Amino acid sequence: MTFRSLAISGIKGNWRAYSAFFLSSVFSVFVFYMYGAFIYHPDVMNGHIEAAASVRKGMEACQYIVVIFSFFFVLYANSAFLKTRKKEFGLYTLFGMTGRQLRRMLMVESVVIAVLAIAAGLGIGMLLSKLFFMAMAALLEVENPIRFIVPLKAVLITAIGYFALFNILTWLTSLRVGRSQIIELLKEANQPKRQPAYSLWLSVLSLLCLGTGYTLAYMMDTSNFIILALPVLGFVTVGTYFLFTQSSIALIRLIQRNKSVYYKRTNMIVFSQIAYKLKDNARILFMVSLLSAVILTASGTVYAFQQESAKQLLSHTPQTIGFVEHGLASHKVLDPAKVRSILEEDGQELEYESKVIGIPAGLLGAGQKKNKNGEYNYKLAVISENDYNHVAGLRGMPKLSVTKGHAVIVFPYVEQKPRPPFAGPSLSLDINGDESAYSIDEYQFGAMISPLDYFTKLAVLNDAEFRNLLASTPESKQMVNYGFEIKGWQDALPTVEKIEKLIPESQSEYAMTYRVSSYLETGQSSALTIFVGLFVSLLFFIASGSVLYFKLFTEMKEDQLQFRALTRIGMTSREIRRIVASQVSMIFYVPVVVGAIHMGFAMKALSALMQANIWLYAGTVIGIYIIMQSVYFAVACSGYTKRMLHAAVQIR
Repeated sequence: MTFRSLAISGIKGNWRAYSAFFLSSVFSVFVFYMYGAFIYHPDVMNGHIEAAASVRKGMEACQYIVVIFSFFFVLYANSAFLKTRKKEFGLYTLFGMTGRQLRRMLMVESVVIAVLAIAAGLGIGMLLSKLFFMAMAALLEVENPIRFIVPLKAVLITAIGYFALFNILTWLTSLRVGRSQIIELLKEANQPKRQPAYSLWLSVLSLLCLGTGYTLAYMMDTSNFIILALPVLGFVTVGTYFLFTQSSIALIRLIQRNKSVYYKRTNMIVFSQIAYKLKDNARILFMVSLLSAVILTASGTVYAFQQESAKQLLSHTPQTIGFVEHGLASHKVLDPAKVRSILEEDGQELEYESKVIGIPAGLLGAGQKKNKNGEYNYKLAVISENDYNHVAGLRGMPKLSVTKGHAVIVFPYVEQKPRPPFAGPSLSLDINGDESAYSIDEYQFGAMISPLDYFTKLAVLNDAEFRNLLASTPESKQMVNYGFEIKGWQDALPTVEKIEKLIPESQSEYAMTYRVSSYLETGQSSALTIFVGLFVSLLFFIASGSVLYFKLFTEMKEDQLQFRALTRIGMTSREIRRIVASQVSMIFYVPVVVGAIHMGFAMKALSALMQANIWLYAGTVIGIYIIMQSVYFAVACSGYTKRMLHAAVQIR
């Protein structure tokens, strides 16, 4: 029998455990090659695809992440394989195989697995790269489709890099095999396990660390983010480690002392075994929990930024086209008649048109001075209740009711807290050189009309009071805010650009025409980020599931012996299924729950930073992750249960 046949027999005999590792490796190679195929595509490297430059940098960063992940995953997998096969290696040594020959056999196994994984990953990547290029062309909005090419540089870097990675790590981990004594190798699998122990102080420490980390995350905002970010990460990491290595065992001990729970049905067997599994798999569960938290937080952050960016853009640009004229009859910026004419020429339909007259005002108070242009540092436009309610009706928003001597302050951004000098029970305004004081009824957030110049912030007054002020304001000092909302504005970029060209450069600061272009750019960049990050997130997800699957099946022989013994004393197949489902569900779902809690507090901090409510987006991401993990759990639990039942049937 040759080393090659021994290696192939070893792979076949351990294929169930190898399969999860192999598939994860294939996916890693596939992702790395797909990104490399785009990075080293001739049209991208030569600059023929202009929009691809920034994406190329992002993909290069993702490649580094994939390599770092692959390094640790392969290192862990090899170490775990060697540990579970020590009895096999002891027999080989007993029959005369030297440590050098044993390492040589392991290297042959590694070469076979590496070649198969690289070949499969490259093959799948080449088959799907055309679809990948088509998706990138659509997201980058290039005129011509990206040519289907298999870049030789991408193939060589992927093949040589992963082949070296597999074999170097296998060689490093195999060095330990030859140094072990035969008796140690043979008795490894038969060593009795010690009763899982825990430290009360470390259990308390884990709760204190998690509590401190969560509290700091809850307190985090824009003013203290830089100061608190690293302490939060440190406390949560330490707390999570001791949560699995210490607190989990303490919790099992508490359950075992509760006789009504512990002695119910098969709970005694479930909790007795799960205590050992939690102790043995504590580090794996710790890593998977952190990996789950990273996946959930990163995905939730990208999704939240995409949704909130679009939401805030629409809030800050309430109309597709908006501009402000200084003077009641002035058309220095743009003639509204020309806007209507171009819209009609291009077949664009107006949803509504708004015209709001405002009076410029300066905020009076301590420290409020005029600048070199004769304007107050804090300025706003005074508008009428009628004009505000008219636009609110057009936009389907709540209307206001303002009494005499009172005002409603409107800020342009949503979720914005009133700050001095606008925060307070009242405010004094300089209107036409006269001081006027008003009580503040309430605050409104989100722009109703284009927030330009004096119209950035609004003071809504009672109609009768506003008419009196307007009558004493010269027409040359009155300001007009025009707004045009186009139906299907997402597709109106050419029309908007045509109108934009009519605005004199000296008046551009008084016009707001960027909503369509910004919305399309935001959507494109977000879509690209999600698309590029999707493969990395999937890789991390598959890796976390594979680690659990792999660990589950490497301990299968020991569990089979236990279930055989339980079958001898009358345990039924139904009870075996219940025990297996309980144990496997804990292994698969506990890290998800812990990761989701970590993600929840991270989203709370992100919500404070963005000043937005992003819980719906976080819930969506968590829901998708749980569904995907449930699919993985169903596959693993089904296969594992079949193996346990098969072992039980053999006894009968």
